[in-house]
Amino acid sequence: MCTRAVGALGHYLERGGIPTTQISLIRDHSERIAPPRALWVPFDLGQPFGTAHDAAFQTRVLEAALRLLESPSGPLLVDFPEDAPDARDEAGVWACPLALAATAPADGEADTLEQGFAREFAQLLPWYTLAVERAKRTTVGLSGLPPEELGSFLSGFSEPPFPGSPLSDLPLAAAFKLAAEDLKALYAEAALAQPSPRRASAEEVAEWFWKETRAGELLRRLRQKLSHSDDPALKLVALMMLVPMEHAGH
Repeated sequence: MCTRAVGALGHYLERGGIPTTQISLIRDHSERIAPPRALWVPFDLGQPFGTAHDAAFQTRVLEAALRLLESPSGPLLVDFPEDAPDARDEAGVWACPLALAATAPADGEADTLEQGFAREFAQLLPWYTLAVERAKRTTVGLSGLPPEELGSFLSGFSEPPFPGSPLSDLPLAAAFKLAAEDLKALYAEAALAQPSPRRASAEEVAEWFWKETRAGELLRRLRQKLSHSDDPALKLVALMMLVPMEHAGH
């Protein structure tokens, strides 16, 4: 829930006699809504407690937010005094331990991006399965496609005729977008299942996906091709929703 909605809810609960406190990631929003009590934290969006897997730091953030309940209802906006520690400082730059170079074709064989992607995908799929077994959950599945079919479905957009939507009530452009999101999630979960000195940050996994994988290269290729599609919905997805702008030109 966004900062403004939480702040408005705080006012509603306070009128009913329930003290509230919140963590704010966007100071400007908190200044405008003036919640009863809010702790502003200088962290990245989506990380209200700072660095992942740093229990001691996250506890300090939580305790600071709860201490605001000792104050009368304000509006009260307090700045958290610490920056989030950078996990990359602890053990150098993270790199996916899986050697994706092993997906290269044998000497003398012709190779295409789609073939290289298929080998890479097959190499990562068992690690994704292991990640799901360990976590007992996954974020893959928005498209309605089984994980093992994601690669072939997306590769099918390299040239017409394109594959059909996997769900009867899901337009093709929406299915294409959700399959791409599923692919990125599958790669991230597979990469994080690898043995590593430390857990990677979301930014590091994104850098790895877009700069070092055939999957990232394929999505950039599809962005370029589908930007000329006669299907306006596919064209919109390709141009605006498929590849982050900072990685579109790699």
